[in-house]
Amino acid sequence: MAIIFETLVVGALQVNCYILGCARTRQAIVIDPGDHAERILETLRRHGLQLVRMVATHAHFDHVLAARPLQEATGVRLDLHPAEQPMLALMSRATQAWLGYDPGQPPSEVGDLTPGEVLQIGDLALEVRATPGHSPGGVTFVDHTWRRAFTGDALFAGSIGRTDLPGGDAEILLEGIRTQILTLPDDYTVLAGHGPASTVGEERCNNPFLTTVTSARFWL
Repeated sequence: MAIIFETLVVGALQVNCYILGCARTRQAIVIDPGDHAERILETLRRHGLQLVRMVATHAHFDHVLAARPLQEATGVRLDLHPAEQPMLALMSRATQAWLGYDPGQPPSEVGDLTPGEVLQIGDLALEVRATPGHSPGGVTFVDHTWRRAFTGDALFAGSIGRTDLPGGDAEILLEGIRTQILTLPDDYTVLAGHGPASTVGEERCNNPFLTTVTSARFWL
C-alpha cells in the first residue's frame, strides 16, 4: 500500500496543512487547509491527485482560510465537528482582527464529522477522535496503518493548545489528550497544527503540560 504524504506550512501563523493521497486510486484528503490554496492545488496536481475530502481539526481562521477557494476549485465541501460551525461563521471577523484583512466568506458547503467515524479515502483510513478544549469541537485524526495522529492545536511537541480563547477549557483539553491521544502506542507520530512532529511516547514522558505545571510555552 502506497500513500502520498506532504506537509505544507501555510499562512501568517504557519499552520501545518497535510495532504494525504492514495497512490492506487489517486484520491486525496487535505487536513487543515489554512491558507495558500494555490500551493495546495499545485501539490495535488503535481502528484496527479483528485481531492475528495477536505477536513479541519477545528475552525480557528488560520486552519480554514483556504477552504472556500479550494471548494470553488474542486467542489469538495469542508467537514468539521458541528460545534465548530459557529466559529467558522466568524472567520472573516477573526481574520480582520488578527491579520488586518478580509479573506471573504467561509465555504458555502460544510459537513459534519462524528467522533468514532472512519474517513476512507482509497486505501487510507482516518479515525476521528474528539479532542476539544482548545476549541469546542476540536478533533484528532488517527491513521492506524501508518501509526500517526493529526492533533491540530490540541497537542504539540512539548506543549498543548491555548485555552484562553472563546470556547477553550483547559481541563477538557487535558482530558481529551489523555484519553484520545496518549492511549495510542508510544511509537505513533504526533503531527500537530503548528511546529515539528513528535511521538506519543515523547509527549507522554516529556511534555511539561502533561507531567507537571510549568511555564512552558503555549502554541496558538
